[in-house]
Amino acid sequence: MPTLKAVLGLETSCDETAAALVDEGRIVRASVVSSQIDLHARYGGVVPEIASRAHLELIGPVVAEAFESAGSTLNAVDAVAACSGPGLAGALLVGVTAAKALALVAGVPYVGVNHLEAHLYGAWLQNPDLKLPVVMLLVSGGHTLLVAVDGRGKYRVLGETVDDAAGEAFDKVARLLGFGYPGGPEVDRHARIGSPTAVDFPRAMRGSLNFSFAGLKTAVALHLREHPEVLTSEFGVDDIAASFQAAAVDQLREKLAAAADMVNATTLVLGGGVAANSALRSSVVELAETTGRDALLAPLELCTDNAAMIAAAGWWRLQSDGPTPLSAGIDPSARLPGSTP
Repeated sequence: MPTLKAVLGLETSCDETAAALVDEGRIVRASVVSSQIDLHARYGGVVPEIASRAHLELIGPVVAEAFESAGSTLNAVDAVAACSGPGLAGALLVGVTAAKALALVAGVPYVGVNHLEAHLYGAWLQNPDLKLPVVMLLVSGGHTLLVAVDGRGKYRVLGETVDDAAGEAFDKVARLLGFGYPGGPEVDRHARIGSPTAVDFPRAMRGSLNFSFAGLKTAVALHLREHPEVLTSEFGVDDIAASFQAAAVDQLREKLAAAADMVNATTLVLGGGVAANSALRSSVVELAETTGRDALLAPLELCTDNAAMIAAAGWWRLQSDGPTPLSAGIDPSARLPGSTP
């Protein structure tokens, strides 16, 4: 494998069209993300076909903007990486097909990247000298995972959701409360005004490292059914949002703490879309401080789906595995590679 420096990364797993140029797996020269929130807001969630069509329209301009921002061209790229799963099948196909075409035109290797592993490499983007082992809490609309990272490509899945992902629960509760889309930021905003002790919602699966949020969502729905006046009172929805968020964050923090003790982790890493939640970020920082550990929180621009983490993971995967065959497809249900239960 020749020396690789610049990797162009593409991310189209859901409703973000993103491109980035990253050198040596750690130096972000450009990162461009085009959101589709406005397209899906009227439906209250992501519509796969609309997402795929938007990716087709946006992928070219987003790549061009990334090159312009970096002051570079396709001729200076040493490899092209794209998210190949997990994600929406049609959306993934757009990014993977574009990446293969660009790799062929440039005469450089193509590498397919696992979206979950890319979030782990987002931590190395922030701190290339990260001391191991670390425990990462990966929380998004589609995934909730506790992962012990023992090395690059060496992961242990310590816990995962048995039903709803954390972000999915936030979105569902937001709809129950009449908030807009995306629901997570709206719940966070209202929770800052409300009381987190107004309602004692359940903390699920205590004593286990697995997560469950379906019961918490149902508890909110039942409370609203029994107390419909909450939805029209001055601070009612704020109190429900704050109480729900407190229960969700408590569950995440409790299991992160147990996992860190189990593997004697030096650092607590937080990533994924829900990592932008203000209460969760504060809770993880506080947990790190009280247990004598470091906390590494993804910056807000790396919480949502982005291509910088794809390029970083792609650079390292090329070093270890070499190029991905152009005949390789997508895997919408992919799990974290190299992991053990």
